[in-house]
This record gives sequence, C-alpha cells and structure tokens, in this order.
Amino acid sequence: MTRASEPSRRTILAAAVAAAAATAGAGPAAAAAEPDGGPTKATPSLVDNRAWTSYAQWRTGSARGVRAVAGPRPGVVISTPAGRTDYTDPHTGRTATWEYATWTSPVHVLSVPSTEAIASWNAHTPAGTWLQVELKGTYSDGTDTPWYVMGRWAAGDQDIRRTSVDDQTDGKSDIWTDTFAISDAASGLRLAAYQLRLTLYRTPDTRLTPTVWRIGAMGSAIPDRFTVPASKPGLAKELLVPRYSQEIHKGQYPEYDNGGEAWCSPTSSQMIIEYWGRKPTPEQLSWVDPSYTDPQVCHAARFTYDYQYQGCGNWPFNAAYAATFEDLQGVVTRLSSLKDLETLIAAGIPAITSQSFLKEELTGAGYGTSGHLMTVIGFTADGDVIANDPASPSDEAVRRVYKRAEWETIWLRTKRYNASGSVVSGTGGVCYLYFPARPTAHQRLALAAVGVH
Repeated sequence: MTRASEPSRRTILAAAVAAAAATAGAGPAAAAAEPDGGPTKATPSLVDNRAWTSYAQWRTGSARGVRAVAGPRPGVVISTPAGRTDYTDPHTGRTATWEYATWTSPVHVLSVPSTEAIASWNAHTPAGTWLQVELKGTYSDGTDTPWYVMGRWAAGDQDIRRTSVDDQTDGKSDIWTDTFAISDAASGLRLAAYQLRLTLYRTPDTRLTPTVWRIGAMGSAIPDRFTVPASKPGLAKELLVPRYSQEIHKGQYPEYDNGGEAWCSPTSSQMIIEYWGRKPTPEQLSWVDPSYTDPQVCHAARFTYDYQYQGCGNWPFNAAYAATFEDLQGVVTRLSSLKDLETLIAAGIPAITSQSFLKEELTGAGYGTSGHLMTVIGFTADGDVIANDPASPSDEAVRRVYKRAEWETIWLRTKRYNASGSVVSGTGGVCYLYFPARPTAHQRLALAAVGVH
C-alpha cells in the first residue's frame, strides 16, 4: 500500500469522454506532427499504447552515439559516445563524470488525446552504467512541453540512486513521480503527441553500455467516475502463482521503506516474476538477513526503491525490475474492464492491479487503503476475482476471492470518497503486465487485444 502521507502522489484523470473526443485530431499539434506508423490500441478507446521494440523500430529513431542491435531481443546500445557530462546524485551528493549517448523516438501522435501519460522501459544496466528516460509532448493547442524526466534508473544501486524527479511543470502539465498529467483537465487541454528520449550513460573510457530492449508510453483519457458497470463473467480459470505476504516483512529494511504495507508493489512483482520461473540467485540474495523469510521480497523492494519518492511503488520502476530477469518484459498500462483481465488470464498472463478503497467497499479484505497493489490470478465459476493479495498476515493467507462488482469498481473508478467523506482520486484501471520476451501466439493475441504490443 502507498503511504497515506503522500496524497498528491498522482493526479487521476478529470476529463469527460466528450471533451477528449472533441479535441481528437483538432489543433495544429495534431496536424503538424508526423505519425510514426506504429500499432496503437484500438479498444478501449480511452487508452493509447506505443512501444519501440524491434530492430526496424529502433532504426526509426534519431541516434547520437547509439546504434541499434539485432538478434533475438533487439535494442539500442552505446556505440561512440556523444560527449561527457557530470552528474551530481541528489541522494548521495557524489559527483561523477559519465560518457553519454542518446536515442530519440519519432513523434507519436496519440489516437487518444490524453490527460495522462506513463512511460515504461526494459533494459540491462551492468555496473558502471545507467539511463534516463524523458518525454516531450505537444499539446492540443499547438504548444510544446519541456523535456520532462520520467526516471533516472539503474538495475543496481552502486553507481546512482534510481530516482524520479519532483517539481517539474510548465504551468500546463506536471510530473507526479512517474506520471505526466495535464494540470487542469477540465480546461479541455490535452496531450496530442509526444516523443521519448533515452540517454545512456557509462563510465568514461570503457566499453560498457546499457542495452535497452523496450521503451514506450501509455497515454490515457479516462472520464471522471465514482462507479463503473459490472462486466458479465466469461471465464473460470486460476493460474498457479506463488503467494507472498508483504506483512511478514514489517519493520525490515527501513532504508527501503520499512516493509509491511509499503511493500505491496515489489511483493506483487516478485509473485509474477516467479510465476514465469525466474528468481534471484543465492548470490544476489546474500545481502539479505538470513533470518528473514522470503528474502526475494526484500530484494525486490531494494531494487524497485525510488529514492525521491522514498518508496517501492514507482510503477515503471517495478516493470523495469521485472525485465531484469532473463527474457521477461514489463509494461505499465490501463485496462477497461475485467473482460480484459479475463483475456489475459485465459492466455496464462496474470496482472498486477492498483486500487484504493474503504474497508466496507471490498468484502473480505478486512482493511481499507489509499493505494494498494495486488495480483489477479483468475476467476471463479461465478466470475468473482481470485487475487493474491499481499496485504495478508501470512503467505498461506494470500489467496483471496473478491466480489466481481466490488472489485471492478475499486479498480476502474477515478474518484472515490475517503473515510472523512472527502473526494479523492482512484487509479482508473492501472495495471502492470509482465510476460515473456517471446510470447506464444496465444499470448501475443491476448496482449494485442488489450492494446499491448
């Protein structure tokens, strides 16, 4: 669960569908930007996903000191650095010199003029390397955003501290930890197009390089809603996903937000990583206190930790962590209903979902939360949700069954009432998806059906 002390961690979409539709294709931004020809999500119509993953797609970008590499998992690497720069790590105070190179995507015109955007990336960053992801947008009024930093990231923590960047705004939009958001969605202003810029860093005078296999972003325009209509059940299936409790780690590693309720995101991530047959090695886990149960959960917390947010709930950092394991991909997206989750479960793909609720809004949970991640692993014959809920007192108690209509509402709504009766935000269908780098035909079709390519 997220910390209640940070109620402004994210803004959630405030615009009506009609307002979003009214801006679609309008304005000089949409007319001037050149589409990149990549696949976008057709349904639901409120979400647009775009990712660069193939050798041909990497070659469409603008390169300064990087080159595209082919093979079973195409990507980009440093070839001849574009220059050198100093970086002072705000969390350690250390200043170091780094060689760098950049890759900039083509302009992507959003099929959904958006009020929010979230970037995701998958990469290998050996010791002595790291990367930065930025987003620059064009508004529906034809003006541009600055280059916003969406994350400074490394798989390890020996060179830099992975971090989001606060206090980024141009008066029209803001960055809330990992999310680009239009400041006043009710104004009708939208994000019409964007580019992503990837900067790769390495220790000078070495041949080291990060390798980036996937970069993309999800733009969305979810209307304000306190409730959503319940979808009709269509699948009875349960995936065998390992069960881990976050609560048994309460008080562990205060430097990584103290375990317990703060570790829902990495605990959920670890469950799905192991579902796909991956796991940290004994050598990787050697730093963990040997008296702790499930040391891999501690490991996941450390290596998803955002030093600016001071927590493990950075969505893209969790997806990037999953992709550090052999042949896994991770993305952050939004889905439209439990029908989308049924499509994924039918193909053997579990999902990590984000939701917030009062205790009485989710029968059987036994708690309320301002933000929590859990893993959806299947559906009962009645259509109810089977979830591995890490907010459980033991690993054995993690498997829960939640009522379909209740669960669908707390996940998909964008507005809710908190315990004091004030209106606060909901997450609007956010989820993480982790899946093989080379999915089966059935898995590819299921992912495409929910807009992920």
